[in-house]
Amino acid sequence: MDELLGRRDECAALDRLVADVLAGASRVLVLRGEAGVGKSALLGYLSDRVAGEPGKGGGWRVASAVGVESEMELAYSGLHQLCAPLLDHLDELPIPQRDALATVFGLSTGPAPDRFLVGLGALTLVAQAAEQQPLACIIDDAQWLDQASAQLLGFVARRLLAERVALVCAARAGIGDGVLAGLPSLEIGGLSDGDARPLLLRHVHGPIDAAVTDQIIAATRSRFLSCRVPGRQPVWPADSGCPPVSRWPARSSTAMSSVSGCSRPIPSCSSWPRPRNRSAIGCCSGAPPTRWAST
Repeated sequence: MDELLGRRDECAALDRLVADVLAGASRVLVLRGEAGVGKSALLGYLSDRVAGEPGKGGGWRVASAVGVESEMELAYSGLHQLCAPLLDHLDELPIPQRDALATVFGLSTGPAPDRFLVGLGALTLVAQAAEQQPLACIIDDAQWLDQASAQLLGFVARRLLAERVALVCAARAGIGDGVLAGLPSLEIGGLSDGDARPLLLRHVHGPIDAAVTDQIIAATRSRFLSCRVPGRQPVWPADSGCPPVSRWPARSSTAMSSVSGCSRPIPSCSSWPRPRNRSAIGCCSGAPPTRWAST
């Protein structure tokens, strides 16, 4: 399948991971980076990659989960998302492990089980599923996983050896630094200007000032989501002082563009409101930021 624009090295790392698992090894990887930088796109690349990859038993099996902030107080909710598609193997587990998983997933009643048994049950469940075909466990927004699930996913990841399992997670830098700590990780940065520019222009229908393009790329720090969907409310850095889309001028004499999902034209650089933080974005005209008046 096609590589993601500007992500040759990251896609190559995921390709090697897939090849290693097909050769009989387990692989674990945590993608770490800022919000909107493209972690989810890389997980999508991996999902598409394994979907088109043959394997013993007729191809890969994929189990996925997404951390949800509103479920962080619900113990085992993330683990349940991941394991639910694999519960057809539940009866193959040793009885203590089977009962532990069944209890925390609400399939049977009983006292709260020892968390160690729950972890062993999840590990055995994943290993049993991978006996028939390679298994990809894909977890997005791991920073929002409940504490029990995050702990047990780390437990499972550190004990995978040769089960033909790929466990790949994405976690936001900063708030997610402590999630799945100590596991192999790959830092995901913003795209280079040379890659962000064609990606942005690919999703803009109509002419756009080169200077406006430069400011969008600078303001988003070349983060993938912001450049890929410019019609949505931009995710400006917190200290940039950039205005919301609703405050952009309604018309521009030099740049009129119908952006996907946005009815407003993109204004010319000269008509943009001045950022509060003069160091956040370079002046479009090339003049130093110090020319802006304080606000």
